[in-house]
Amino acid sequence: QARRRTASELLLVRKASIRELQQSEQFYQSHNRFLKLLLVTYRSATAHSELVCYFIIILNNIVSASVISLFLPMLIFLWAMLSIPRPTKRFWLTAIIFTEVMVLLKYLCQFGFFPWNGYSTMVRNDGKPFFPPRILGLEKNNRYLKYDLIQLLALFFHRSLLLTYGLWDHEKKSSSQKKSEVKFAVDEEKKRKDAERSSLMVSEEGMEAPEEQRTPSSDVGFEWEGDTRGQEEGSEVMELRFRRLRIRRKRTAEEGSSSSAPSQGWEGWYRRGRAIIDPACSMCLASRVSDGDAEEAEEAEEVEEAEESLAHRKMKAFGSWLVFVFAFTGRNIYQPVHKFFKAILHTENHAATDVYAIMFLVDVVDFIIIVFGFWAFGKHTAATDITSSLSENQVPQAFLVMLLFQFTTMIIDRALYLRKTVLGKLIFHIILVFGIHIWMFFIVPAVTERLFRLNMVAQLWYFVKCIYFALSAYQIRCGYPTRILGNFLTRKYNYLNLFLFQGFRLVPFLVELRAVMDWVWTDTTLSLSNWMCVEDIYANIFIIKCSRETEKKYPQPKGQKKKKIVKYGMGGLIILFLVCIIWFPLLFMSLVRTVVGIVNHPIDVTVSVKLGGYEPLFTMSVQQQSIQPFTTEDYEDLARLFEENPTAMQFISLYGHEDIVNVFIEGSSGSIWSISPPSREQMRRELLNGSSDIVLRFSWSFQRPPCSPGGCNALPTPLSCRQVDNLFPKYIRAPNDADAEPVWQLMPDGESSYVEVELQLKRERRGHGGDFVEWWVLRRRDVAPEESNILPMVIFNDKVSPPSLGFLAGYGIMGLYVSIVLVIGKFVRGFFSEISHSIMFEELPCVDRILKLCQDIFLVRETGELELEEELYAKLIFLYRSPETMIKWTREK
Repeated sequence: QARRRTASELLLVRKASIRELQQSEQFYQSHNRFLKLLLVTYRSATAHSELVCYFIIILNNIVSASVISLFLPMLIFLWAMLSIPRPTKRFWLTAIIFTEVMVLLKYLCQFGFFPWNGYSTMVRNDGKPFFPPRILGLEKNNRYLKYDLIQLLALFFHRSLLLTYGLWDHEKKSSSQKKSEVKFAVDEEKKRKDAERSSLMVSEEGMEAPEEQRTPSSDVGFEWEGDTRGQEEGSEVMELRFRRLRIRRKRTAEEGSSSSAPSQGWEGWYRRGRAIIDPACSMCLASRVSDGDAEEAEEAEEVEEAEESLAHRKMKAFGSWLVFVFAFTGRNIYQPVHKFFKAILHTENHAATDVYAIMFLVDVVDFIIIVFGFWAFGKHTAATDITSSLSENQVPQAFLVMLLFQFTTMIIDRALYLRKTVLGKLIFHIILVFGIHIWMFFIVPAVTERLFRLNMVAQLWYFVKCIYFALSAYQIRCGYPTRILGNFLTRKYNYLNLFLFQGFRLVPFLVELRAVMDWVWTDTTLSLSNWMCVEDIYANIFIIKCSRETEKKYPQPKGQKKKKIVKYGMGGLIILFLVCIIWFPLLFMSLVRTVVGIVNHPIDVTVSVKLGGYEPLFTMSVQQQSIQPFTTEDYEDLARLFEENPTAMQFISLYGHEDIVNVFIEGSSGSIWSISPPSREQMRRELLNGSSDIVLRFSWSFQRPPCSPGGCNALPTPLSCRQVDNLFPKYIRAPNDADAEPVWQLMPDGESSYVEVELQLKRERRGHGGDFVEWWVLRRRDVAPEESNILPMVIFNDKVSPPSLGFLAGYGIMGLYVSIVLVIGKFVRGFFSEISHSIMFEELPCVDRILKLCQDIFLVRETGELELEEELYAKLIFLYRSPETMIKWTREK
């Protein structure tokens, strides 16, 4: 059925056809995307030109880090961003003039005739953060004006935009308004003077009562305490006021010359009212007789005034002028400041906003920067890793101070947000601005002995803190919201908010800390346990609400099987997760040993030969000069040697050529055989006796960089003669633990594959007629005599885990299974086995009524209806105690 359209519908359908606009739109659409991006960027910069100026000023402060550049950022956070509705012309003029003066000072201080610009002075104070010209910002530098000129250019660009939009002089009054105000002030002054004169006139029927005596000080004070509008008038009003002051002083002096109060009042009445004396009045005619006497008294008073000291009158005038100047200056300073803070604190007409969530996220970013970059805030912590420090049970002081400071500010900010006190937030903002700037630009350079402009972590932390200051000033300027209803993540019901809310609840102690702080700083009748109960119910209802909204958005018809994308997407991820948890220890240890492992060659190899319990016969240590890594050719030769032995090839394939080293041990002992004569005789008798075997032990030990002893072992060998068969192995494996074992895979014959050596005792006299010294020599028997003095060893080194994973790899495979797999398995089992206990509270078809009840509790709490809050809480508890009522409340609408 056809119907008539309304006027609004016709206006929506109608399209205005303007040729110029169509041509402009076609011209804009003809541009390429890059040019459109440039145009959009320029328009965004012009729309937020004040933010561009703020950013450049803060960037200049970060790069310069001096006292002279610190002034404008603090003005931004304490003046510009707090101004309502926008920064005034006075601020922008202050910023422009200060930047120009700063540029001029920096230019003048670049000349070489200043003593601090000398080469020796610059070299001697290089790197010192508190070198006076450097901390003041007057240091000689090649790029001393780079950012200052950019800052000045941005300020003039913003000024041109304000002039274009007519916002530069929007507070300036027009000349016509000034003239009208001056004229109005003059008229008011004339009316006041006429009223005073008329009050002193005498009517024909009688006489007025005498005036009350007024002291000169009261008259003068009255004149200087005039209204504020009179001080802003033009020269005409000021001239009128000074004329009136002179008349009053003269009148006061005349009144003070009389002897009694009645006569003073009568003469004052006579002088003011004689112009209107009635000739028919007998009393008035009688008063004419004394007219001459009054004139003579006036002349005498004038003579006395003329005889006063000129210096005394000048001093009085100067004192009055000085009082006026101080009062005028104080009032001109006090009134704008009072007006500024009054506009901030009176938030009744402000558009309240809530940016606490963004401020909290900015604080979290600062918190993360402190955790991972704490070394930038300490003196000797530049090479310290937080993981290694905590693993050694050491807490750096710089890390602790910054962490506690950041955490304390977050708690105070939350308390002010809950109490909705703009005054407290303003005081906290001012203290924080001054404290952060003093801390970052003076205390941190003094502690770290590093320049702020060279400390990248401190610069990043300060820049993020400046974002927090901007948000804090915006919150103060707009005022806190009147009602705070629940978590900001629970305002929408979708999977994104659900995942973020679940992640928020997984952070340890964050939910509990937030709930306790809310209970402490919120007016309520509920106890802490009742408060936690309401929060838990609201969280569960929000999760159910998100699930129900998702089911409505993606409905599943009855009798239809689940889609494969759901089954393989959700079920496949769960299967993959469980498989990874089950085989995580094996996979982790394999990756540590192969992919992310670090090659750990020995730096010292020590071998020794010991006979029974006597002093060692042979001791020799070799360092890195005699420890040579395997080359690719050596690795191929080794593989070619054992290519027919599958067991040996399997072992060799586990190592690369970078994991194997050749060790060449010198055959001569590195120490003298210092055995006592009785022990020597005892050993000789045991060797000649032959009734029992004497064990000859050959031991080796390795030292590697991460830990001191890499491994050691000893092989017993019976001693029959100076020729020793099968003394030591040629191939040794150096694992991560302390035991280094021979590689049996490369020695199929066992100990029979060991190297045969020959022991020989050498003796030599020290000098002419000196004592004899003795040492032992080992020689191989299976090589040529010229090569027999070198004992070779091939060492296979296992890779070690990096330091960051050392704490986890140290548990080993069994330790990881016990500490990780079983714990996670118990958690997963509890998640899948306790579903039946929560069916009554989680399988709710419609939770809108319960959600509305929780929100009503929050609402009445914010409005101060505490009795109603208690009643609604009792209703909520009764609802969860009554399954029948719960079923009725959760039915579909």
